[in-house]
Amino acid sequence: MARQSSSTGILVLSTAAVVVVNLVMLCDGFPTTMTLQRTFPAIRDVELSHLVAHDKARHGRLLQQSSTNASEVVIDFPVGGTFNPYLVGLYYTTVQLGSPSKDFYVQIDTGSDVLWVSCSSCNGCPSKSGLNIPMTSFEPKSSSSASEISCSDDRCTKGIQSSDATCTSQNNLCGYTFKYGDGSTSSGYYVSDNLYLDETNSSSPVVFGCSTTVSGQLTKTDRAVDGIFGFGQQSLSVVSQLASQGLTPHAFSHCLKGDDNGGGILVLGEIVDPSMIYSPLVPSQSHYNLNLQSISVNGKALNIDPSVFAASANGGTIIDSGTTLAYLAESAYDPFVTAIDAAASQYVQQVPSKGNYCYLITSSETMSDVFPQVSFNFEGNASMVLGPQDYLLQQGSVFDAALQGVAEVWCIGFSSIQGGLTILGDIVLKDKIIVYDIAGQRIGWTNYNCKSLSFISSLQCNGFLLTFPYRRLNAGECVNNVDLREDRDSERTDYTGKQLVEDFAGAFDPMDGDGRSSIRVHAPWSHVPLVYRTQQSFPSPYTPAAPLVHLSVNNRNRKHPHSYRDCWFL
Repeated sequence: MARQSSSTGILVLSTAAVVVVNLVMLCDGFPTTMTLQRTFPAIRDVELSHLVAHDKARHGRLLQQSSTNASEVVIDFPVGGTFNPYLVGLYYTTVQLGSPSKDFYVQIDTGSDVLWVSCSSCNGCPSKSGLNIPMTSFEPKSSSSASEISCSDDRCTKGIQSSDATCTSQNNLCGYTFKYGDGSTSSGYYVSDNLYLDETNSSSPVVFGCSTTVSGQLTKTDRAVDGIFGFGQQSLSVVSQLASQGLTPHAFSHCLKGDDNGGGILVLGEIVDPSMIYSPLVPSQSHYNLNLQSISVNGKALNIDPSVFAASANGGTIIDSGTTLAYLAESAYDPFVTAIDAAASQYVQQVPSKGNYCYLITSSETMSDVFPQVSFNFEGNASMVLGPQDYLLQQGSVFDAALQGVAEVWCIGFSSIQGGLTILGDIVLKDKIIVYDIAGQRIGWTNYNCKSLSFISSLQCNGFLLTFPYRRLNAGECVNNVDLREDRDSERTDYTGKQLVEDFAGAFDPMDGDGRSSIRVHAPWSHVPLVYRTQQSFPSPYTPAAPLVHLSVNNRNRKHPHSYRDCWFL
């Protein structure tokens, strides 16, 4: 769900303890990582028409632009028939709030700005959930670190400027009323309390909403959660608040798995990869808008007027991980599907499917040999190249009498949308690292097998070996629970993937006199994520082509004792 002045990108998350990526990849800044899980069935089990209906029910919210007039009428699309809007697209994570802390299950919304949870006195908030998760409400008086936000608070003033807050003279509390495209509402008041970050074993005060009344779909129990976690760009978003405190970069990233089970990871931070391609965000937009300049099929630019993609109040191109499919403006859709059909129809049989472009594919046919390559060309000479798996959806299988066998039905997962809006959803974004660099005002992407991202649990290595402020690294162990924030003003070195590999390779040749190799790193506020692998012993001889690094950190932070755990890094 997204509120009236935002889009809705909903992701399903469960927290993970340690950020880990391959040596060729770095998380810039102080990242926090969460594991994505999908709570809906495989897309192939859902009719394409239902997916379109689900997405179009959300597109009114995507079109809602920021305005100082919170009661401004929203633009919506008519939806015919009946469908379950929660059949797809529900992703959530747990956040820890308060003192003592409590776990809250919240939807992730890449368009709205605010984190809000149900208040204990909430009218209409569900008391149980069909997701088989415990429902929790927030009671400010039960938290020793909670405080209410008044209308005179500067944070409330900024929220009013971005339409995220309202104030009345009735109780002097900074309040809000969020209106959703499906008619649902959530209203309450703002509080400040501690948000706990597992990876750093620390907490930070953040402002979030305590909802006292909800209505519409938010009262339903089938997919009920405790609230919504907004990942927008405004000052009241948790991403912006943590960044302003220097705890995380002003960026987040995700990698969505392309298999039937879905899921993936979401990182509060920027995943950096040498192959990353960036395009600047369109300025002064409330969504994540890019300047799409052209579309090519098999290297040939389609005859589409560039003005079709121009950013406007109700147009432009939006990156939205909460949309299941992808949508093109009407005048761009026809030449797009016509070009794909012309390239593929000479090899495969087209089958009627309620107005969609669908094809029968046998096991003997290779998708990449049959269907063309598509390229979306953005500002900054940045092209997002799509293979067939990035624009086709499997929609079951049928018995083909001519072939005397079973053939799979694959459909183009793009649909036409009224007006000038283009939306690139999960079908395009999956199996890619997508970076939302808010500070740099750009979006980045690169192809990546999101199933290959590895994690280690807090039980295996309850540490965050990502920051090295003047620490000595030795073959041996992994630091446990080290809070390095007091070293913020130390000398800083930012590492690239190449430099990282070279430094670690040099750590083993030559060895120190004590037989333990070491390097010294000055990087107080940068982080070096690695793939964590537990091993019994150090391999011999060391092979630079396949570096397996066993490290420890000599903790010089007086606030914490020396505490080590064995960890290997591949």
